[in-house]
Amino acid sequence: MRSELFREGLLEGKVAIVTGGGSGLGRAAALELARLGARVAICGRRREPLEETRSLAPDGAITVDVCDVREEQQVDAFVEQVLERHGRIDFLLNNAGGQYMVPAEDITPKGFRTVIRLNVEGTWLMTHAVATKWMIPSGEGGKICNVTLSPHHGLPGMAHSSAARAAVENLTRVLSIEWSRFNIRLTAIAAGHFETETLLTKYPEQVVRGVAKTVPLGRLGRPEEFAWLVAFLASPGGDYFSGAILTIDGARDNWFGPYPPPGLADESGKPPAEARRPRA
Repeated sequence: MRSELFREGLLEGKVAIVTGGGSGLGRAAALELARLGARVAICGRRREPLEETRSLAPDGAITVDVCDVREEQQVDAFVEQVLERHGRIDFLLNNAGGQYMVPAEDITPKGFRTVIRLNVEGTWLMTHAVATKWMIPSGEGGKICNVTLSPHHGLPGMAHSSAARAAVENLTRVLSIEWSRFNIRLTAIAAGHFETETLLTKYPEQVVRGVAKTVPLGRLGRPEEFAWLVAFLASPGGDYFSGAILTIDGARDNWFGPYPPPGLADESGKPPAEARRPRA
């Protein structure tokens, strides 16, 4: 399958790592990068979903390794394996992460540490390994993109994840400054509500039924829309992006629900101010 948006061979000669590439947004991104000619190394904690991702890609485009991003030795071994296999790393997508819905008062110390360790420490370990093992010593630099969450003001029921993702965004900003001297460009993608298997099967039914109604565009994002943004950042079009937090959420970060709000529009569906505007 070819990309729907970008020219064939756009990323030929590039090597990309996608963590959490076995499902959802990580899978979509890995497949789009592979379609554009990149050699893509994906990792995750379970081999079966990773192999499924590989089976959907062009032959030989994706390689698979089991790696828990929370474990320093596993991360180091994975990055070294990618370098041994491909000889370079041009792009890293830190997509691996996770959270669960729970009232803040019910979050245990263990639960809080688990989410922080996966989302913050895992991102840091992979970022540091890729930077220090290739991007800095090679003199070639590269691009690192971290996946965070929208809305930026936090999600009730996810205090642990909201804290973690905010930390990753500030880490992105700081490293974009410190590592600019090595030509390493860092960005973050704050993803809103996307139509992934995780959302549709792992969250309470009432949340799944109503979540699209919280988005001004009135729908969930499609995984390929996320993947296209990742591909753009990995391409020459993304070369001057660094230190930016790119929000892709159908305007959810700016407003909750549709506009005009239910009950405030007139019979024509126009908001009050527009409905009162004199006609020419």
